[in-house]
Amino acid sequence: MKSILILGAGMSASSLIRYLLSIAEENDWMVNVVDQDMDLVNRKIANHSRGKALQFDALNQQIRLKAIEQVDLVISMLPAKYHPEVAKDCIAANKHLITPSYVSAEMRDLDNEAKNAGIIIMNEIGVDPGIDHMSAMQIIHKIKSDGGTLKAFRSFCGGLIAPESDDNPWNYKFTWNPRNVVLAGQGGLATFIVNNEYKYIPYHRLFGRLFPIQIEGYGDFEGYANRDSLSYRGTYGIDNIPTIFRGTLRRKDFCTAWNVFVELGMTDNSMPMENSAQLTPRNFINAFLPYRENLSVEDKFKTFLGESRQHLFDRFQWLGLFENEKTIGIENASPAQLLEKILIGKWVLNPGDKDMLVMYHEFEYNKNGKNYKTESSMICLGEDQTHTAMSKTVGLPIGIVSKLILKGEISDIGVLLPLQAHIYQPILEELERYGITFNEKTNEKNIDNIA
Repeated sequence: MKSILILGAGMSASSLIRYLLSIAEENDWMVNVVDQDMDLVNRKIANHSRGKALQFDALNQQIRLKAIEQVDLVISMLPAKYHPEVAKDCIAANKHLITPSYVSAEMRDLDNEAKNAGIIIMNEIGVDPGIDHMSAMQIIHKIKSDGGTLKAFRSFCGGLIAPESDDNPWNYKFTWNPRNVVLAGQGGLATFIVNNEYKYIPYHRLFGRLFPIQIEGYGDFEGYANRDSLSYRGTYGIDNIPTIFRGTLRRKDFCTAWNVFVELGMTDNSMPMENSAQLTPRNFINAFLPYRENLSVEDKFKTFLGESRQHLFDRFQWLGLFENEKTIGIENASPAQLLEKILIGKWVLNPGDKDMLVMYHEFEYNKNGKNYKTESSMICLGEDQTHTAMSKTVGLPIGIVSKLILKGEISDIGVLLPLQAHIYQPILEELERYGITFNEKTNEKNIDNIA
């Protein structure tokens, strides 16, 4: 019997655990799931005969290593910063490891050690990163094999709310870590390249430079730039491509409204506000508006919006930002922390709500003297608040690659990404059986210069 150790039973692990348990009997596997919340693990395993609930601190290296030594494959669903430490344990114990997170420099430095240990350390095998890589590489490889020359690649992904659950003016609810949403885009310039010209967008301009996208059957979206698009030239083997842009998707007008918070300074996380625990939402937003003795907070805010953004006022009012009845109630909190607290109360998933994962790729290429554009889009809807679209698109690729590794169908060793056809092809094919499919259309066109 082979055994798997899953470190962490949080939301993103739900569909992973279900998938592995569904095939554990036929493959003679045992699925061990670790979390400090034993009730959570037991709910996820649901008394399955091939599931085993374990409770220990996965950050304790001595305990963790002993558990790793007892299994054949480890899946780390811990925060990304802990993956290299888990990887070192797996190298010491000669056990394979899978993580859904971006490969860090520290993880990359373990490549030779992993090869010497004869193990696979598979990274970036969730959704973004993960499905985005695999689906993009499939088309890039096809364009190249058909004799095409890739001129532009744009890719977007967003965790959103399903249309039937979209019941607020922001067209958004939290489907993953709220803190990451509030702090999105901070910490450096967004960098990409357009027609061989390097482009940079600072944080204070990020949500004002948008890329419009329309997906048939799902309407209008807008994408804003991710921090780093350039490194993917080397990753995807398209070093000389004139245009590459990776971004995050939101519904139309979300970014324009969010930019108001950025402009005011309400997403700043660098220092605490005075008397933060005593601030009401009205006090909070007023702290970022100029002093005008004869104007209400609402009127000052409308003045700040200007004529072009007046239509957005109802969104901010719906958030309760002008209410003065009770305090937000966080000691020594930064503006970003206070804003997050307000948003969590409003952008919450209600019972019965479903989330939606949207991915969109755009490829422009030349073949036989003609220009072509291929669009590829994927929409995944969640089942419920446990098996969400985010959980499915993160967990299923991990589960499938786990199967491939345990069956010996991946012979590569070292620190890997799922960029080769023999890895991504069987994963994408099986994902289609779970409804995670891409719709593609290709048209001949005159390629526009988009700056």
